[in-house]
Amino acid sequence: MEIMLSIITGVLYTAGVYLLLRRSLVKLILGIIFLSNATNLLIFISAGMTEGKPAFVAKEGAEQTGQMADPLPQALVLTAIVIGFGIVAFTLALNYKYHKQTGTYDLDQVKETDKV
Repeated sequence: MEIMLSIITGVLYTAGVYLLLRRSLVKLILGIIFLSNATNLLIFISAGMTEGKPAFVAKEGAEQTGQMADPLPQALVLTAIVIGFGIVAFTLALNYKYHKQTGTYDLDQVKETDKV
């Protein structure tokens, strides 16, 4: 399972970087989404896959038996999801304003619209 998730993470990073290098704002936003998801998977994989109980504190006097899941990577991924959503919302707002000002999504046509 870890190898499959590692391959998916690599594919997401590759697609994200490729889309970031394109000359379209829509592809730039998709690249940011792919990089955000790849980073979330990387954090998740680096924590290790453990088959254990959820990380709850037992009642007082009760013993902790068995292996428990680590809650820190889960909290980091949850925080990264919220931050990634905020960044995507911000870039979508910038994209809307850019298109409203220039009338194009293609960055190659910016030089032509600057002369007007």
